[in-house]
Amino acid sequence: MKALLLENIHDEAVRTLRAAGYEVERHSGALSEADLIDALDGVDLLGVRSRTVVTPNVVAARGQSLLAVGAFCIGTNQLALSDLASAGVAAFNAPYSNTRSVVELVMGEIIALARRLGDRNTQMHHGVWRKSAIGSHEIRGRSLGIIGYGNIGSQLSVLAEAMGMRVWYYDIADKLPLGNARRCDSLEELLQTVETVSVHVDGRPENTGMIGAHEFSLMRPRALFLNLSRGQVVDVAALADNLRTGHLAGAGIDVFPTEPRSGEEPFLSELRELDNVILTPHVGGSTQEAQIDIGRYVAGKLIDYAENASTGMSVNLPEIASVPTTGARISHLHHNVPGIMANLNRLVADHGGNVTYQALATRGELGYAVLDIGDTDRELLRDVSGLEGTIRARVL
Repeated sequence: MKALLLENIHDEAVRTLRAAGYEVERHSGALSEADLIDALDGVDLLGVRSRTVVTPNVVAARGQSLLAVGAFCIGTNQLALSDLASAGVAAFNAPYSNTRSVVELVMGEIIALARRLGDRNTQMHHGVWRKSAIGSHEIRGRSLGIIGYGNIGSQLSVLAEAMGMRVWYYDIADKLPLGNARRCDSLEELLQTVETVSVHVDGRPENTGMIGAHEFSLMRPRALFLNLSRGQVVDVAALADNLRTGHLAGAGIDVFPTEPRSGEEPFLSELRELDNVILTPHVGGSTQEAQIDIGRYVAGKLIDYAENASTGMSVNLPEIASVPTTGARISHLHHNVPGIMANLNRLVADHGGNVTYQALATRGELGYAVLDIGDTDRELLRDVSGLEGTIRARVL
């Protein structure tokens, strides 16, 4: 099998795939839709990061031959997940591998903003020695509000509290607090309560523009604001206005509504002109440790799906964390309608197969079954693929 890895995915992914016997082709940058379609000729496994967009057109052109896609990052907005599922292409991401890296950057930026290190650094580079405590504060005893109490938000809660901060959080799901963190019943309550706000939500459409002029107006005067989650979550123009007026004392922004596709493209934003903003180029999870973990984790998921039909932690297919094969393995993705499993088991029996392992999972309109059979012939794939309701079938 052949894997195509884009956007400088870490060498650990290459090592993992080659050690398992896969041919690996690499590209340093992102590919356009047309170039991606061409590059996927003969490719079984695709690895991308945040800038390569796997569109419905890409899936329509290559979905029949492509087996799985790995997003070597947390976000999956760049993947046409429903189209991939409809074509029977599994998709995976790395939801936990860079959590610590993001949290450490958030804490570093909170300290830098509270101590006005950006101003001090710029002044020193211009030969200005301004030794002053004006506007410089410890973070101990100050209040932090976390919007989104998932993997990153909850770990940030623990680390911030260990640094002496008082923590509040808001999440649409009912999440139990860690340590002494306190839950807010509404976003408005959180914004009005804390001195520092950090956003850690996903990129679902309903989160677009969730922080705008109204939300900034609710925040306490001279508050700090950080967004290291998704660019479309924040109205950048409203953020800039509140920084200019001094309502917000500072901000740390790592993600933007529109980001350059490569280092050759200029970064354009009205935030560039503001001194009280820390700007970073979407590097919240970009540490060597995180990239090694992501490379190993996602490459392992792609291999496990290709060789064992395991969909554990898949973001678009029903999840079956299957055991090692005990014989010939059938993986069967189908429409979630009555009678499919009965027909599948009947077909196996007609071929003289003895089922030694079977698992079934459903996800909305999709069903996914994995069966191990002790003794059968490979012609079974032709018959399994012909079952009514089948989306994609494999015999491993």
